[in-house]
Amino acid sequence: MSEIHRFPNVPVEEKGGRHWNVAQMYHEVLEGLRSAGGYDEPVDSLSCTSWGGDYLLFEKDGTLITPTYHPEGARTADGQKAVSSRVPWETIYEETGTTNKPGSTLHQLGAESSRRLKRARHLLPIADGFNYLLAGVAQVEASTAGATQLYNPVTRTWSEPLLKALRLPAQLLPPVVAAGTELGPLREAVAKETKLRETRVIASCSHEIAAALAGLPIGNGESWAFLRPGTSALMGAQVPKPIINEVSRDLDFTNEIGYGGSVCLYKPTVGFWLLEECQRYWEKDNRQLEPDLLGHLAGSATPFESLIDPTDPRFLEPGDMPSKIQAYCKETDQPVPRKPGPVFRCILESLALHYRKVLREIDYLTGSEVSRLYFLGGASHSLLNHFTANALQLPVVVVPEDVTAIGNVVVQALALGHIGSLGEARQIVRESIKMETIMPHATAWNAAYDRFVSLPPSE
Repeated sequence: MSEIHRFPNVPVEEKGGRHWNVAQMYHEVLEGLRSAGGYDEPVDSLSCTSWGGDYLLFEKDGTLITPTYHPEGARTADGQKAVSSRVPWETIYEETGTTNKPGSTLHQLGAESSRRLKRARHLLPIADGFNYLLAGVAQVEASTAGATQLYNPVTRTWSEPLLKALRLPAQLLPPVVAAGTELGPLREAVAKETKLRETRVIASCSHEIAAALAGLPIGNGESWAFLRPGTSALMGAQVPKPIINEVSRDLDFTNEIGYGGSVCLYKPTVGFWLLEECQRYWEKDNRQLEPDLLGHLAGSATPFESLIDPTDPRFLEPGDMPSKIQAYCKETDQPVPRKPGPVFRCILESLALHYRKVLREIDYLTGSEVSRLYFLGGASHSLLNHFTANALQLPVVVVPEDVTAIGNVVVQALALGHIGSLGEARQIVRESIKMETIMPHATAWNAAYDRFVSLPPSE
C-alpha cells in the first residue's frame, strides 16, 4: 500500500449554509488518478469509499445539482423535525434498524426542496456519486444504502413506507448492489485524461465502516468487536443478520450491511470529545500542554482516584470541561481532580470502563462473547489503548488509520478474482501490515468497573 495523492476536504460557507465543495473534490480525485496513470504498472480497477449520510443529486443528463449540503446546521435539524412529524421514530427504527441520526439522508431530505427533487433523476451517496462521475453507472452499494436511513436491511430493499412518507419518487433511488459489483469501465473522457484506459470501476464497500471491517486481519472462528475512536466513537461487531428489536433500539444500536451480506451492528458512543474540550480550555487559559506531556502526566497520576460517567448530559455541551468534571466528582463524593494529569487520567479510565459497558451490551445482543477488540486507527492515544485492553480484559489490536483503504482494495481484489476468499484476504493482511497487539495485564480494573457502574446519579 502506498499513498499517491492526499488533499483536504474543506466545506465552503455560502449563502444558505455550509456545502461540500464537490467540484474541488472531483478535481483532486482526477489529479490522483492522473498520477496513478503515470505509473508503469497497469491499474485494473478503482473504487470510492466515503462517509455516510450525505448525498449528491444528478439530473437526467448526469449534471450535478448544486449545492451539495453539509449535514451541520439548522437545515438538517429542520429536516429532522419535518420527518418526525410524519413518521414515528419507532417506525423508522423498525424499518431501517438505524439509530436516530441527525445527519442521515432521511433527515436531510426532510428539508430538501421539491424543486430540486423534481429536477433530480438520481440520488447517490457520496462514494456512489463519485463512482457515477467516473463510470457513468448509477447504483448504490449496500453499505451506503443502509447509512441513508431509507433502506430496510431485512428485506434488502428501499423502505416503501419511508419513501411514501417523504413523498419521494421510487425511481430517485437507484438499484442497490452488493459490494464487489463491477460497474464498468471509466468514462471515455476520464480514461483519456488519466491514461487509465483498461481500468474498471467497482462498487467496493462504499461506506467507510464496512470497508474498514473488510480490511481487518480477523482469524478463523474469532469472535471480535471493533472500536473506531475519534471526537465521537463507534463500537460494534459483525453479525450474520440484523438485530432489530426494542432492546437494540433502546440501547441505540444501528444495523448496516457489510461485505458478503454480513451486518455491522454498532453504537455511536463517547470518544475524544472530553479530552479535546479540556485541551481547548487549557489552551484558552494559557496552559497549553502537548499531548505527549499530558499522556505522561496522566500516566503518573493516581489510578482510579475519580471516575465519571462520560455520557452524563453536562459533558455533551462545550465549555469549561475541567470544571464540569470536578463538579461531577464532588457531587458523587469522590476526590476532585485539580491538575491536568489527574483530570486526563479520570477521563481516560472512565472512557475505557464505558467501552467495557458497551461491550457487555454487544455480548447481550449477539448472544456471544467477544474475545478480541480491534481499534480502527486508534494509535493517537496510546494510554487509552492500554487502559481499554485492561478494562475489557481482552487483547486489543491497533490497526492502521488506512484500514478503510485496505478494505476497499481487498474487496476490489476479491471482485477481480485476484484473491480467492475473504479468509485468504485477511491472512494476507495479517502477514503484510504491521499491527500492535496490547495484552491485558492488570486485574484491578474489575473492581474499578464495579465502582463505575454503581456511580450514583449526579445531582
